[in-house]
Amino acid sequence: MELPVFASLVLVVAGVWSLVVWPQFLRRVMRDPRARDSAGKATRFLTVHVVLVSISMVLGAATAAIGIMAMAG
Repeated sequence: MELPVFASLVLVVAGVWSLVVWPQFLRRVMRDPRARDSAGKATRFLTVHVVLVSISMVLGAATAAIGIMAMAG
């Protein structure tokens, strides 16, 4: 396998990994007792993790797209 093809494949796999793993992580965070206060309002714990997951998913999608574009030439 040529290096550019391998590198493209690594980018696609890394992007897909992010898109699969981060939503599962967010589900666990949402169920965590630290995610909401006694009134049911979102805490900083939840807010920070939602931002972290959102950024990671955007970067994962971009990584996968770059890998696919590289494969296509």
